[in-house]
Amino acid sequence: MEAVPENWQRGLVVVAHPDDIEYGAAAAIARWTRQGKEISYVLATSGEAGIAGLSPEKSGPVRESEQRESARIVGVDTVEFLGHPDGRLVPSLDLRRDIASAIRRHRPEMVVTLAFGLSPRPGWVNSADHRALGISVLDAVSDAANEWIFPELTERGLEPWHGVRWAAVCPGSPPTHAVDVTDTVELAVESLAAHRLYLQALDDRPVEAQAREQVERASAPLPGFAAERASGFELYTFAG
Repeated sequence: MEAVPENWQRGLVVVAHPDDIEYGAAAAIARWTRQGKEISYVLATSGEAGIAGLSPEKSGPVRESEQRESARIVGVDTVEFLGHPDGRLVPSLDLRRDIASAIRRHRPEMVVTLAFGLSPRPGWVNSADHRALGISVLDAVSDAANEWIFPELTERGLEPWHGVRWAAVCPGSPPTHAVDVTDTVELAVESLAAHRLYLQALDDRPVEAQAREQVERASAPLPGFAAERASGFELYTFAG
């Protein structure tokens, strides 16, 4: 299995909800920020419908705050929320436009998003939001480079961006590439544990135990890749 390319400087992570990044990609993000790469996060929603018994009006701000702290732990300073409704994402032109706008603003070479297939792993049905978001991200990479699809972005001063070279989907199903995260697993555990209120609502176990279980599952050794701990991705290449 090949390594995810690392000959790039700017990355953009686009996901549906707070905590999505931390369930699989945070260890890789921590590795890349240690290398001096500039990484920004864009979230389609604020995760406001994600905590049972807590109204969206109260949940949304808390989850945004937890996400910013989680990002800080792995070296990410820029976190943006697009304001789409949690639990009701659809692969619409509005969503594609907003993601294309973010790509033009941040001008990444690498885009990272989450798995968008029907089943992220055997026996599990992927979230409708994840399915809508992931395919929209791949479409928006092309949209961001095309001057005619969303001309209103150019009118707002956001020139087309042709510089995306790769999109890495985590977790890959099956993964085509991997990142050695042996040295950043602990940061990933801390980053997921920062979603404290969310994890407390999911499970009675200590937050740190939940976080470690999830991160260790997402960073298990991968066949054919020489690393003690690895995060797998499905890699798509763009002409740029």
